[in-house]
Amino acid sequence: MSRLAFIGLGNMGSGMCANLVKAGHEVHAFDLNPDAVKQAVAAGATAAESIAAAVKGAEVVVTMLPAGKHVDQVYFGENGVAANAGPGTTFLDCSTIAVEESREAAKKAADAGFSYMDAPVSGGVAAAEGGTLTFMVGGPKEGYEKAKPVLDAMAKNVFHAGDAGNGQVAKIANNMLLGISMIGTCEAFNLAEKLGLDAQTFFDISSTASGQCWSMTSYCPAPGPVPAAPSNRDYKPGFAVAMMLKDLKLALASAEGAGADTPLGEHAQDIYAKLDEDGHAGLDFSGVMKRIRGEI
Repeated sequence: MSRLAFIGLGNMGSGMCANLVKAGHEVHAFDLNPDAVKQAVAAGATAAESIAAAVKGAEVVVTMLPAGKHVDQVYFGENGVAANAGPGTTFLDCSTIAVEESREAAKKAADAGFSYMDAPVSGGVAAAEGGTLTFMVGGPKEGYEKAKPVLDAMAKNVFHAGDAGNGQVAKIANNMLLGISMIGTCEAFNLAEKLGLDAQTFFDISSTASGQCWSMTSYCPAPGPVPAAPSNRDYKPGFAVAMMLKDLKLALASAEGAGADTPLGEHAQDIYAKLDEDGHAGLDFSGVMKRIRGEI
């Protein structure tokens, strides 16, 4: 097994780090939050006092960070990963950031003699804890082959999407579709109920008909039909409104740069932006159902 560095032990990163330890990897963990590091140590990781200490001797560096500015700082700052990693270290960034930010990071890494892979995830906190994430990986084939055994310890599915930044492309396009489909699913359940058809009956019919989609069958926004869905926990987040809004903004910024027409993506962004503005950033993104029902 490999010696790994894991940097960024938030809601997603903590579960991912724990699964790497379970798989037998030697994981040196760092985060600015000491409580997060303690949690990682309790799961079997070794605490690192700094980025430099975490990456010393690491074959692969895994990061899970909030935004592009953090990725740039962690990897290429004065005391960052690139300044302290050994020759041949693979950088595996699982953050969701702008496509161009990711491609720029890959270029900086290559110029410094490192292989950088963008590997954003789909699946949310439960999948991070359960080791059932989907990874969409962009970067050179040889880097992907080196990173894949590490990713497999955290994943149900791992896909090589092609060149640097293509993992981010897959992630933001997927999540734009998810945001759009969730709103449509909420509207359909609300319409059915307004017209006298209860949620369970509509689910039983539509989940086996042409309206079937992941937002319905795995994450149903109407309480009842899918017991594990946030709708049955008063929309306590697995994937919050703020996170969906972030991904929609990334998708639409990239769409504008590429000249791609995304009118439904823009409308979805407007809906989630209003939820965020109204103080519901911490609500699960399926909680848009409450807005459509007029409850918030």
